[in-house]
Amino acid sequence: MARTRASESKGESELIFLALGGLGEIGMNCYLYGLGAEKSRKWLMVDLGITFPEGEFDPGVDVIMPDLKFIESRAKDLCGLVLTHAHEDHFGAIIELWPRIKVPVYATPFTATLLKTKIAEQTGGKLKIPIHEIALGSTFDVGPFSIEFVNQAHSIPEPNGLAIRTPHGLVYHTGDWKLDHAPGVGLPPDEKRYKEIGEEGVLALICDSTNAMRDGRSPSEEEVAASIASIIKKAEQCVIVTTFASNVARVLAVANATRAAGRRLVVAGRALHRIIQVGIETGYLPADFAYADQQRIGDFRRNEVVALVTGSQGEPRAALARIAENAHPDISIAKGDLVIFSSRTIPGNEKSVGRIQNALVRMGADLVTDNEALVHVTGHPRRDELKQLYGLLKPRMVVPMHGEMRHLAEHAKLARAAGIKEVLVAINGEVVALAPGRPAIIDDVPVGRIYRDGNLLISAEDMCIRERRKLAFVGVIVVSLVLSRNGKMLDGPEVVMEGIPSERPGGGAMEDMVLDVVEGTIESIPPKRRSDVEMVREAVRRAVRSSVDQVWGKKSVVRVMVSQLDVKV
Repeated sequence: MARTRASESKGESELIFLALGGLGEIGMNCYLYGLGAEKSRKWLMVDLGITFPEGEFDPGVDVIMPDLKFIESRAKDLCGLVLTHAHEDHFGAIIELWPRIKVPVYATPFTATLLKTKIAEQTGGKLKIPIHEIALGSTFDVGPFSIEFVNQAHSIPEPNGLAIRTPHGLVYHTGDWKLDHAPGVGLPPDEKRYKEIGEEGVLALICDSTNAMRDGRSPSEEEVAASIASIIKKAEQCVIVTTFASNVARVLAVANATRAAGRRLVVAGRALHRIIQVGIETGYLPADFAYADQQRIGDFRRNEVVALVTGSQGEPRAALARIAENAHPDISIAKGDLVIFSSRTIPGNEKSVGRIQNALVRMGADLVTDNEALVHVTGHPRRDELKQLYGLLKPRMVVPMHGEMRHLAEHAKLARAAGIKEVLVAINGEVVALAPGRPAIIDDVPVGRIYRDGNLLISAEDMCIRERRKLAFVGVIVVSLVLSRNGKMLDGPEVVMEGIPSERPGGGAMEDMVLDVVEGTIESIPPKRRSDVEMVREAVRRAVRSSVDQVWGKKSVVRVMVSQLDVKV
């Protein structure tokens, strides 16, 4: 995209905004603010998160992270990374990607403590990241940016909006938020401060769009807690609750409901143990928070237990998946047990969650999801909350953030209808000039994805992912040949087939057909030409692929290995 602003060509100072992740998608949040003339611009990064793979599209991939190549080449001008809160889609990529930028990290106490705990667990303390713990509501400087943490409400303690002050004006970056005045733990949103910031003057509101398509207001965590307590009190047998581990308010609500019902709380899953530890350490859970480890569940009668377990998103190694497979070492399902999914299913996880739910029902469990009762509530604002925030902050412009294109577009319509003068929709990589002058998309920068694949970080363009996708649909055939130097076959060919139908239409083994094709192809090549190993390999590959395609209708991946021995025959 060509530049359209004269200030760039004149070398004047600008305030710009762009996303390396989080615009045009949900998750993988990573935002950049740039201040100054193009050749001397200083940068601020807000959040560095992950997203999750989409099943068959990303086979074998564990998590997906933003490609930082744009800012890596400018790392000397990157002043710091500020975290809005401690959800994985906002801080989950730090451990892997921080070594590429090596800047100070700024966070409030809960987020800082959780990040330090993760670093200690995953690296044994070997990774040394300079983490600056900033008090709630504080103002601090990161390079030329003056930043204020503003109290908000979300589904985790200490979600912060960022009031970013620059010579060009104030930008309010919401992170994730909702107007919940009974959030369960932590402070309610500071509407008084919102109004004061609005009176100061807000150049731009960069705002969460997740629920921009939903009318009304989001229910409160307090309402969810009351509903869960009622359900647990009425239950007759063992109750299992699964939720997002990071939702400390929900953890506390389940614990309170358990105690009110005269039951014992059992916790299963490392992520939950971690969040409870951090919650106690930072004061969001009581110091005497009482629970038993999963190994002690046998100490209690089934009807006096509430088990809080990980795995609400169908994660295959989490506690709930193992329970559903009857493979958990300590927790099992009996007919009539109640399983509460106190969560929403993240788009892309529907199949895995559905498989677990079906397995639990087959085992005799009764399910309660947010379709049947108020057992979960979103952490994001609906339309009335968005309009209320506009009224408090009175921004000159709105840039929708954190959402797929349909969410961003709907948010833009809402903002325009609410009287916002300037509304601009951008996607990852598009450079938005916020000031001076009218907002405009003036450029684009390279963006992409990095996959964590086992112990490796690989580019989304890496051929191995494309090959896995193909293998999932068409399988692979491996042919092994041993030839002499003069082209004689020294032994019969060997064939290995994976993901290929075993029988042909009308009967007969597919493998026998492939062997016949291999032998026939070799015999059709004049003996003198068989010394050309590459020619033999390609001829056999083409013949096998074509023959399988004719009977199956799919072009399999075919690999041919030819060994040539120096023997006389």
